[in-house]
Amino acid sequence: MRLDLALKHSGLIKRRVVCKAYCERGLVLVNDKVGKPSSEVKSGDVIQVSLGNRIVKFTVDIKVEGRKITLNYDLVEDYKKTDA
Repeated sequence: MRLDLALKHSGLIKRRVVCKAYCERGLVLVNDKVGKPSSEVKSGDVIQVSLGNRIVKFTVDIKVEGRKITLNYDLVEDYKKTDA
């Protein structure tokens, strides 16, 4: 599954175009590497998204049944950045 689609289906970002913009700005990391919108996401990958002053990190579980794709995610971390 594409990274921008995975972000959209996770519900963190509502539109795929916005997901693409976040990826192009380098605000999305997949397994601690900057992710492109078209990069493949597999089950077990860790995705980290910087949303303003908030950082959300989660693992992805993708299930494919024919044409139906189900994306589940488990939250690893959710914290706010502090300017120290």
